[in-house]
Parts: sequence; structure tokens; C-alpha cells
Amino acid sequence: MRKIFVAPDPGLVRFRTALRAVVGIALAVALAELAGLSLTASITGGLAALLALFTVMDATVPAQRLTTLLLPVAGFPVLALATVLHDLTPLRDATFLAVVLCGVYARRWGPRGHALGIFAFMNFFATQFLHAVPSQLPELYAAVGIALAAAGTVRFVLWPLERRIPPAAAPAPLPGTGLARVTTRQAIQATAACAVALGIGQVLSEDRWYWAVGTTWWIFVNTVSRGETLVRGFRRVLGTVIGVAVGMVVAIPLHGAPAPTAVLVALCVFGIFYTAAVSYSWMMLAVTVMAGLLYGLLGVLDPALLVLRVEETAVGAVAAALAVLLILPVTTHAVNDAWIQRALNGVRAATSASLRRLSGDPDADPAPHAAELELLLGRVRLSLAPLVHPLSPFPGRKARARRVLALLDECAAEVRGLTAVAADPAASHDARLAAACWRVEAAVERLTTPGDGPGAGWTAPAAHGTNAAHGQAALGHVSGLEKLLAALDEPLRTPPGSLLVRS
Repeated sequence: MRKIFVAPDPGLVRFRTALRAVVGIALAVALAELAGLSLTASITGGLAALLALFTVMDATVPAQRLTTLLLPVAGFPVLALATVLHDLTPLRDATFLAVVLCGVYARRWGPRGHALGIFAFMNFFATQFLHAVPSQLPELYAAVGIALAAAGTVRFVLWPLERRIPPAAAPAPLPGTGLARVTTRQAIQATAACAVALGIGQVLSEDRWYWAVGTTWWIFVNTVSRGETLVRGFRRVLGTVIGVAVGMVVAIPLHGAPAPTAVLVALCVFGIFYTAAVSYSWMMLAVTVMAGLLYGLLGVLDPALLVLRVEETAVGAVAAALAVLLILPVTTHAVNDAWIQRALNGVRAATSASLRRLSGDPDADPAPHAAELELLLGRVRLSLAPLVHPLSPFPGRKARARRVLALLDECAAEVRGLTAVAADPAASHDARLAAACWRVEAAVERLTTPGDGPGAGWTAPAAHGTNAAHGQAALGHVSGLEKLLAALDEPLRTPPGSLLVRS
């Protein structure tokens, strides 16, 4: 619990984003109800709004608008297929697995492919969840259209956080070609895992088998290595078990009463968005409680259903674990190396942009680099999660991984401070600041490439007049970065099993 409330939230971005999501989804559902659509359609619209606000993470606002507009292109055909094939079990199952394959493979095209793949999958999933039939397609399409318009209006017109806070895209997928490309391997792994989950899930329940497939799918979202996937599966099961326990106490006694259920669903939506970046277990708790509340609205909730959800979740997690261990595994070490290097380069980019801004370049803006660094650190935490997990059998690597995370978090704090100083129009710099920035860049170069840092040929910009207070503050942040990067050398390079390899 403490982790949720002490995790960094610069500019209250997580809080504001979560609150905006509640407003956007509430507006989508309210408009669907005012349009006279059914409960099934209203829930479908609410889910569409949630996905639009949760998964669209392009680097710029125009790109986010375009991705939002493209969501129906990915979702509507899948929604139609899912309703038409609902009673044709073999064909339905094969089509669902094809959607899984295409949805994961689409991640190779970055944030847009990622969002469209998730939206396509969830439209098939939601059809199973709500038992939608072809005759409901017109109102389902109307609900999704209304929801996306509502979510887009709130995000881009009524509450455009991105105008004040530079939007940062989810980090691009790790590079590679053919089977060396992580997204290709994941597409194969996820499809195989979902096939196993689907088969076993149907043995457990002919009506709720899709929970196992949904578990497997979401375990593969935002994970890369086998270690990340195993830890995420564990956390999903843990969050689901706790969520079911909460649902027993909260959702079942309500018996689907509309007003209190709506309030609690809104709280769950806030929890999903607020905790997603810092605790997958807490996010899954919120998701599980929300699912129980929605089943209460549909009039089908009982304790046996919640127990079945735990069983299906366990099946999906085991299927995902077997797939990443046995089918084209991606090692945790290789992924650690890639994401730590990206985070270190993010520190360098933010420092360089700050120096240029303090040198008088009005076009230099370190804020987007600082925002990207926060996302990169999220990826580092995810990739190192297997090493710092309480069940990790490697105490030496666990201690070094925790040290690396602590030092990188301190680097991010110094970058935020430096960015704030650089944003002040009264701030300037002197030769000491320029030299310190160069040493930061050189330190990153030494940590991420073979041989010594470049250094040669670098010329410090001409010094300008200095505002003493601001200059001292900036110099303090840069000097802090320099010390932190020097401290990172030991935990990153200590053998055996060092966390970063110079290659």
C-alpha cells in the first residue's frame, strides 16, 4: 500500500490522468444511457472509453488523436466476427487465436500498433464477456462510437493535460529482425499460450473460458523477457485473489444496486489508472473488483463465479509461464541490458537539452526527455522485477538490482530538478555548469559503450551572464548526476551476472 502513495508522481500526472479517465468513462456511459442503449451496449461503450484512455500512448497529441480515430478500424470488424461466430465454437476459437497473433505482432509498429492490437483483442473478449449476438451489433457500434467521441472530447478538448505536460510515448520496442525481434517471438508465445489457456479454460467452464485467455493476453502486455512475464503472472494471480476476496465483501452484498455500483466502479477505474504504472497487483485488484461489480449489474454474480475467476486466472498465468520458458525464450539479462542503457541515454539527453536551454537556445526543451526518462525507468523496474522479487534465488544480483534502481530513481529526481531550473527564463549557466554537463555525458558514454567516453573534440559553449541562485541550483543537480553515475559503475559491472554488459 505504501508503495502506491510514495511513488513519484511529477506534476500529479498519474492522479490527474486517473481522474480524467473517470470523467471520460462516466461521460461515455451516461451518453449511451441517454441514447436509450441497452446495458450491454453501455458496458461495451464504457470499456471502449477505458481502452482509448488507457492504451493510446503516442508521442504527440496529433498522433494520439489519429490512433483514437483508428480504433474502430481495428475493433469493429473483430466485434462483428465475434458476435457472428459466438455459437460456432471451433471457428470462433481459431479466429480468437488469430486475433491474438495479429494483435501482439502489431506491437512492432510501436505505440499505435500496440493500442490497436489491444483494442481488437478486447472487442473479441468483451463479446464473450457480455454474450453479445449479431442483432445487437448496431447498438454496440453506436455505443463504441459514442464512447470514443466522449473519451476524445474529454482528453483533447475539456481536459487536455498534454498541453501542459509534454506527452511521452511508451518506449519503442526493442530492435531485431525475424525471430530475433521480440514482438515476433511474443506473438508466437502469446498465441501458443492462449491456445493452451483456451483449451483448459473451456474444460473448467464452457461459459467463462475467456478469462483464462484474457489473463494470458494481459500478462504479455508490456513484458518482454521470460522473467518479466513470470513475475507479472504471479502478480496477476495475487491481485486477482485479493480482488476476489474484496468482491466477496463488496460486490456480492450490493446485488447489482445501480447507484452504489456506479460509484464503486468509478473508484475502481480511478484505481486502475492511478496504480497501473507502479503496481500491477493493485491494478489487478481494481480490475477484478470492477469485473465483479459489472457481473452484479448483469445479475449473474455469485461466490462460485468469483472462485471460477481465480481458477481461470491461474490457468492463464501457467499457460503464459510455460510459453515463455519453452517457446523462443527471451532472456532477462539481455532485456535488462537494453533498458538500462536506454535509461542512461535518457539521462544524457535530458542533461544535454537542459544545457542548451540554459545556454540560451529557445528551441531546446528538456521536459520531453525528462518525461521519457520516467517511462524508461518504468521499463527498467519491470525488467529488473524478477531480480528484486522476494522469491528471487540470487541474493547478490537482487542487492545490485535494488542499488541500480535506487540510483536511477535519484538520477530521475536530479533530472526533474534540472529541468525545472532550465524552464525558468531567468536561469542561465556558466563554464562550470557546461563542464559538469560534459562529464555527465562522458560518464553515460563510459557506462554504455566500449572504451572511454568521447570527450575529444567537445567544446563547451561560450558562457553567458549567470544568475547566481539559478546557476548554483543547476550546477548542484548536474553535480549530483555526476556522482550518481559514478556510483552506478560498481553495481552494473560487478561479476558474476552483472546487470549491464559492454558489448
